[in-house]
Amino acid sequence: MILSGIYRDGPLSRQELSVRTSLSAASVSNLVGELIAEGVVEEAGSVESEGGRPRVLLRVAPTFRYVVGAEVGETRVRVELFDLAMNVLATVDHPVVEPQPSVVVKHVLEGLATVVASSGVQSDAILGLGVAVSGVVEGNAVVDAQTLGWDAVPLGQMLAEGTDIPIHVDNGANMLGQAEMWFGAGRGATDAVIALVGSGVGSALIAGGSGYRGTRSSAGEWGHMTIAYGGRRCRCGADGCLEAYVGAEAVLDRYREAGGSLAAVDEEAAFVELLEAARTSELAATIVDETIGYLAAGFANLVNLVNPERIVLGGWAGLMLGERYLPELREAVGTHALRLPYSQVSIELCELGRDAVALGAATLPVLRLLRDGGALPLLSPPSRSPR
Repeated sequence: MILSGIYRDGPLSRQELSVRTSLSAASVSNLVGELIAEGVVEEAGSVESEGGRPRVLLRVAPTFRYVVGAEVGETRVRVELFDLAMNVLATVDHPVVEPQPSVVVKHVLEGLATVVASSGVQSDAILGLGVAVSGVVEGNAVVDAQTLGWDAVPLGQMLAEGTDIPIHVDNGANMLGQAEMWFGAGRGATDAVIALVGSGVGSALIAGGSGYRGTRSSAGEWGHMTIAYGGRRCRCGADGCLEAYVGAEAVLDRYREAGGSLAAVDEEAAFVELLEAARTSELAATIVDETIGYLAAGFANLVNLVNPERIVLGGWAGLMLGERYLPELREAVGTHALRLPYSQVSIELCELGRDAVALGAATLPVLRLLRDGGALPLLSPPSRSPR
């Protein structure tokens, strides 16, 4: 509790920790002393207190250990190395044409080696590698990603065969949600939905301050909510899914099917081109307006179904749309949702940027550290101080 409090809400004083944890001042002082002696926690300045000595603030030592986060997207694999303050120390991107499991594993492991080598951090100082993928992730990091054609892929095992660093695998939308809840637009909310709109569409559901995963971890597949009976064919094979209307790939397809043309080949560049064309082209403007309408209907379904206090829109395509059309989106949600739950929700943009998924993935080994109270049973001390 002490370590998690310091990490999530610090810097904090010993007095604040005592109040938060309901532990005695003596217990907090003893436990903090142990954490400082082990190098997990360090002092971070002081603040004035009323009628007494200044209170010393505590934080998790940023260089105690390091973590790596990888985002497996449909067009690229991004790998980033962080310290425990979640400062980015090294980044590498690998373009992907077809995200086959063997190709993904190759790029993740190559990215891991590259960021470790370029940062000067020793591999035995790394807590773990968190990997975010689309699809359902079950026990032992087995991935079913219907839109990618992955069926029970043992991704965790495949990655573990190429490195001694502990591997953690989870769904990409859940990792965006964890990052935003810890560090971004979700902070302070107890019931929220973090929506990811990129090539595909997903969400993380937060209920009572904790992630809601469902029976077998597949809750939050909001992109495959049926939005139009007998509608467009989705990549998952079903008809009328929300993703078939608001996912970036589907939006571009709808524009081209309507007679529009785009010079860019890269999906993200083509999406930017479409949004720019909407300023002068009636066809492009119609497609974008329809996309906002479909997205608003999807949000309204969330408002009516789960009654969140906050919806956060993220993902690279979601941010592009939100930065231009957030007021219109909010207004359109109000036309579809029930009045009372709509009055109780705020709709915000992701604060951590387009690369928040890799950051969220990197929190997986941090979460293990916090749960273990800073214990490192499987790791030996770093052989030297990092540069």
